[in-house]
Amino acid sequence: MKAQELNKERQKIINRFRRIEGQIRGLEKLVENEAPCVAILTQVSAVTGAVKKAGTEVIRIYLDRCLAETSAKTEAERDQKMGEFQKALSRYIDMA
Repeated sequence: MKAQELNKERQKIINRFRRIEGQIRGLEKLVENEAPCVAILTQVSAVTGAVKKAGTEVIRIYLDRCLAETSAKTEAERDQKMGEFQKALSRYIDMA
């Protein structure tokens, strides 16, 4: 993945997290204003979905970048990177 493409993808992820941040602030207000539980849970579900989608995008970008970067590395270095990625992916899946 080229540097310009990577920067564009990074900005998309940042924008996603900023929208999620806004959703979280909205959730805080719902709770503060004693909104009905159904409304709060609906928003929690929306935030959860948004976080999962952001995580999926991070995985996609990381895979592209990681595979490109490791192609010139030694087998031991590739194995180490793959192990790190597998641990992170496992934590992400457990979160889901």
